[in-house]
Amino acid sequence: MTDIPRYTIYLKPAAERALRKIVDRTARRRIARAIDGLAMTARPPRAVRIQGSDGLLRIRAGDYRIIDTVEDAARTVLVVTIGHRHEVYRR
Repeated sequence: MTDIPRYTIYLKPAAERALRKIVDRTARRRIARAIDGLAMTARPPRAVRIQGSDGLLRIRAGDYRIIDTVEDAARTVLVVTIGHRHEVYRR
C-alpha cells in the first residue's frame, strides 16, 4: 500500500527564507520532515492551535516552531512561518 499525500503543502516566501537561513543541518532536516508529514496528516496530534489567531496551528520541531493553517476544502496546508521558539511568536 502506497502513501498518497492527501494535502498539498505551500510555503509562504518568508517561511522559505526562514528555512534556508537555519544553519543547523539537523534542525533543518527535522523541520523538513515535519513539513513533509503535513501532507499526510494536516493536523498531527502534536499540533496545537494558537490562541487569539484565526486557525493557525503550531507544530514543534526541536527548538523551532512551524506555524501553518489548513484549508480542508482545498486540501492545502500553508506554512506561514518557521522560526526559533523565542522569535516565532513576535510580530
